[in-house]
Amino acid sequence: MSKPIGRAAKPELSLSLQFADPSPRAALPRHKVQRWIRAALEAPGEFTVRIVGEEEGRSLNREYRDKDYATNVLTFDYEQEPMVLADLILCAPVVAREAAELGIALADHYAHLLVHGTLHAQGYDHEGDEVEAEAMEARETEILLGLGLADPYAKAD
Repeated sequence: MSKPIGRAAKPELSLSLQFADPSPRAALPRHKVQRWIRAALEAPGEFTVRIVGEEEGRSLNREYRDKDYATNVLTFDYEQEPMVLADLILCAPVVAREAAELGIALADHYAHLLVHGTLHAQGYDHEGDEVEAEAMEARETEILLGLGLADPYAKAD
């Protein structure tokens, strides 16, 4: 069977989706999580996405980043070639608070954070180097616009 003209083939993705905190389950159907991650993948990937509560999110951030608070997304990247192997940990209460503060749909914020984490898993970074940060931000924006979502970095007038 031939591929549709004008559509680039997306890399293969193996996904394990886990809900330690089930509150956002309705906003995160498997097919959408796969779509968001695949949009940012540049090579085949094997990802575990785990949605956690505040306590687990804080514990992981403290243990692995020496920061004593729950953050929105943590990326644990294990391999980048020939396959991207990573765990993405998203803290449901933090993501929900941020989406409400930003006035955006919960699913849209999860999409942004999954794209963001997927880029980190492939070596993109935004800490310490302004040029790298701008490149990552530009790539995120391009992917999200391609998914029909708003630019999360657009400046409000």
